Amino acid sequence: MKHTVEEIRLKNGARGLFIDVADATVMSFQFQFRAGNRYVSSKDIYETAHVMEHMAFGANDLYRSEHAYEQEFTKNGAYHNAYTSDYSMVYEAACADFEWDRILELQQVAITGPRFNNAELDAEKGNVRSELTGYLNNHNRVMWPRIQQALGEDIYTFNQRLKTISSITLKDIKDHHRRTHTLNNMRFVVAGKLKGRKRQIRDRLESWQLEAGERFTIPHDELAKSNPVSIRRKEASNLNFGWSMSIPRELSDAEVDAMRCLDHILTGTMSSRIFGAARKRGLAYGMFSDTNAGFYDSAWDFGGQVNLDTAEDLFDIIVRELKRVLGGTIDPSDIESAKSYAIGRYQMGAQTVSQISGFYTGRYFSDDVVKDYDKVPANILAVDEQLIIDTTREFFAADTWVLAGVSAGEKELILRLNEKLETLF
Repeated sequence: MKHTVEEIRLKNGARGLFIDVADATVMSFQFQFRAGNRYVSSKDIYETAHVMEHMAFGANDLYRSEHAYEQEFTKNGAYHNAYTSDYSMVYEAACADFEWDRILELQQVAITGPRFNNAELDAEKGNVRSELTGYLNNHNRVMWPRIQQALGEDIYTFNQRLKTISSITLKDIKDHHRRTHTLNNMRFVVAGKLKGRKRQIRDRLESWQLEAGERFTIPHDELAKSNPVSIRRKEASNLNFGWSMSIPRELSDAEVDAMRCLDHILTGTMSSRIFGAARKRGLAYGMFSDTNAGFYDSAWDFGGQVNLDTAEDLFDIIVRELKRVLGGTIDPSDIESAKSYAIGRYQMGAQTVSQISGFYTGRYFSDDVVKDYDKVPANILAVDEQLIIDTTREFFAADTWVLAGVSAGEKELILRLNEKLETLF
């Protein structure tokens, strides 16, 4: 869908994007605050942000309960949600074009006028406790926070987070909202048919009653190489593994494009160099690799599941293929195939208002960068072999990494797999 993008800087300090999609029949609203887990006032109440997010659509200035608010919000089919991460709290909504103004008003009252109360606090503490307990049955959910901790990130595991819930008080919830939900700490993305509506939307956003506040900085953790992490679970019938590497800087957009091209070559399809080879030999049903640029560090992650008796064979393939790249050997036809795939996914990625909005929100909410949608194909085509090789070599030269695994097997298997990866550094 064709669209235009304009960055908006409101007089009250908030900033955001207006994405005009002329043919849209849907409106999408997203509001982000740096209000996630890393911004709670004390790690003793680590789950404060998460619990507050669960209370986001409860009692407010206009509605006495979550039930009343929900009934009004969804009566014409509109959708809303909120989610919390280490850094962000995001409120999102989508609605039919004809009721955009009503939905925006309802989002406003939920964000700016919550009436937190003890009854809803007790209920949502129970719901959060149930949610996190459920995650303990998901081996990936258990493993990746342990990987983050092992590398040096100042975060809690789900077991640790559960222990903090009982300490959270209503005052903690109110204080977190007051500190974090401020105008300078807010970013927004509004997408849909905006012609003739921009001034009206802008005026509504200017009227939001929040304190001025500040845009919080992103915490900076010092990362380092770690010994392998073995998480023993007697019910785990195979090995769920994660391998994370880090370099102490933010990758450029060109470097991210190059590494995502390599990720596709290595694990993207049934014909990929690692995953495809493993599938062909019956070694592993699924695995992935992914590259992301952070604020101070950038990560290259591998993960998947493999049977205990075939894990070493899979890691032999991983080592073999990465040695080829480090040695400067990449098949040019593989690069061209990866580019073709990426351009196809790009063209498929703007079929809905939600997809278009999602293209911009990740980067804009992170560091206020407005990505240029029209330049994506040229950027993909500009990826070259040498940039892939150079960026790969930098990850291994940094020697900041950890291997983790969840299984019922002995730790010796993780140690042997770790030794195989050591040969790459």
